[in-house]
Amino acid sequence: MVAYSSKRLDILHRLREKAEQIMKPLDKSNLEPVVHGSIARGDISPKSDIDIFVPTQASSFTIQSALEKANITPTRLYVVQATPNYAMKAHINIDEGTTVSFPLMKLRKVEREFYKFGGEINLDDLQKNLRVAGVDKRLMLIEPTEEGHVESTIMGREEHVAHVLDVCVETVLDRVHALLRRDDVGRTGVFMKQELPEGQTFEMLLEELAKKNPAVRRRLTSQL
Repeated sequence: MVAYSSKRLDILHRLREKAEQIMKPLDKSNLEPVVHGSIARGDISPKSDIDIFVPTQASSFTIQSALEKANITPTRLYVVQATPNYAMKAHINIDEGTTVSFPLMKLRKVEREFYKFGGEINLDDLQKNLRVAGVDKRLMLIEPTEEGHVESTIMGREEHVAHVLDVCVETVLDRVHALLRRDDVGRTGVFMKQELPEGQTFEMLLEELAKKNPAVRRRLTSQL
């Protein structure tokens, strides 16, 4: 059992307030954003980031326009593809610790459930001050309580964790493999990460990368 101090709760409240202000204009544009990770679970630290994800394949124009109308100005725009088998995603950095991301390709089920695996909540849940269960980078299942949370290892309990998080067992196994590999070989980076050139849209950059890179082209055109 981990009990939260008043200081920790204050930090959580501030981060959630900031997330809410970014999610509101996205939600108003029917983009159904979620915030995921420690902010959704509640087990934050002073170094916690705000990671907001738009799960649908909306146009970058719609997303950027929604933020612009709310006077939310990005500091950095780039695309990321974790591996050749994963969908490429657009990232909009609002500041050093705040990012809005969305897929530029159709997500496989395990990719979509990645966010539920770590814990995700929508704007309505956020405004109700709800916290949800999720798994942190230590492969510990974080389950919220009124005073804080309880944590337990997920190793050897993959089916139970999948049931708690309402994800498929394959998603749990995929994340366990990825996080254990990171521990074994260290941070190996991502397959592709590229800044968005001035004057281009995310979709234009994706088309350009697909022409040049067979792996990107295969993932983009694959039937899922």
